[in-house]
Amino acid sequence: MPECIFCSIVSGEIPAEFVLRTPAVVAFRDLNPQAPTHILVIPTEHHENAAELAQRNPGQAAAVLAATEQVAHEAGLTDYRTVFNTGALAGQSVFHAHAHVLGGRDLEWPPG
Repeated sequence: MPECIFCSIVSGEIPAEFVLRTPAVVAFRDLNPQAPTHILVIPTEHHENAAELAQRNPGQAAAVLAATEQVAHEAGLTDYRTVFNTGALAGQSVFHAHAHVLGGRDLEWPPG
């Protein structure tokens, strides 16, 4: 996916502040953080959204979810939120599956 910004981050064409890199996932700090800790966890394979990722590669979907716990723990978070937006009306703006790991402040509910 040459037009996908997250694919460009995975390939190293676009720099990012990585906090985790494995063959299945990369995690990096969000450039527009919505909380004191805001880390994106993405699969290294391109899948448009979390639902597609789960359907086409459940093992990699599990790796993304496991990585959210790992990066939260390494960031010192005991309480955090993991968010997957699926579709434009749900707030997805980059159409490459990704999880947001948010923490470091009170996170109210409902989120918005």
